[in-house]
Amino acid sequence: MQLILVSLFCCVSAARACLQCDRTVRLLHEDFILAAPTVIDQIDLKIICDHAYVTYRETSQERKGVIDPTTLYRVRTEYQSEFDRFLKMEITGSVKFETIQILEKGRKILEKHLDTFIRDGLCPNKCGLLKRRVMDCFSCQYKMYICPSPSGQLDCGEYPVQAEEEGQAVLSCFLPWHRLLSGRPEYYYSWAPGAPGTKKVDESDFRALVVTHDSSVVLNQLHVDEQGTYRCSLKDRNGTVFSRVTFLLTVTPLPRQTHRSFVTLPLLPHGDSYSPSQPTEDLLVPVIAIVTALSLTASVGLTVVLGMMMNRQRAAREVRRRKRREEKSTEGTA
Repeated sequence: MQLILVSLFCCVSAARACLQCDRTVRLLHEDFILAAPTVIDQIDLKIICDHAYVTYRETSQERKGVIDPTTLYRVRTEYQSEFDRFLKMEITGSVKFETIQILEKGRKILEKHLDTFIRDGLCPNKCGLLKRRVMDCFSCQYKMYICPSPSGQLDCGEYPVQAEEEGQAVLSCFLPWHRLLSGRPEYYYSWAPGAPGTKKVDESDFRALVVTHDSSVVLNQLHVDEQGTYRCSLKDRNGTVFSRVTFLLTVTPLPRQTHRSFVTLPLLPHGDSYSPSQPTEDLLVPVIAIVTALSLTASVGLTVVLGMMMNRQRAAREVRRRKRREEKSTEGTA
């Protein structure tokens, strides 16, 4: 009987479905079977589990036959909670019937989470190409799963971008499903100069800018000649393109300050009439000469006047000194 039980366990291991890829669930079932009071009961429970595994496998096969670790964790957590509650229950009826019920509940939990995963999580890319790692529900081994876009196109949109001269522009081509890509793909940014929409851009017009693991780049201190068509392509090392986003960058020039120029009036030709308030070049020369002569004359006259005043002051001082000497000599004689 022990050999029969071991052989049944081997069959179960070979028939793993999505729910059975989790080691915690496998041990849960094995412990439950081995806890049966007799070998016959263990064999009966093992047959019931065997049939449940077949239904799990069919449920998985109807839903792509793959699962991701996050979904598997959710299935296992919910099912383990239900199974623990089942073990704590006081079984009033047949153990076999109750076991069938809890295993069927596990199938419904698996079905519910797989439906959600296939609908929303397996291929969330609305554009581009998604290559991701998922678990095969039959071999319990990871494999690559390819999700082409519904439209079959790698292009994921064309977006206009406006910026001012000497300002900056942020270009980001990140899409949420990029997180699911296996490996470490890089973002390749390239640029085709020229105002967007003025001409048709060919592949040969693009110049390489930068290759980075960051999904966005910042263009600082923009000039008008830096406007053009920018492209972001997500590629792996083998050159496989997963997505492509195009940005049409337009740089608005800053308003230029106008400098006021001085207006130079032309000279009047010789012989034309003129007013005294607008002297010509010929009139300015004698006026300057007269002013200069008057200035020299005034300077000479001022110098003469100052000299005469100084001579008079010197003579007056001499007369006063002479008088004081005569007064002193008269007093000495007396």
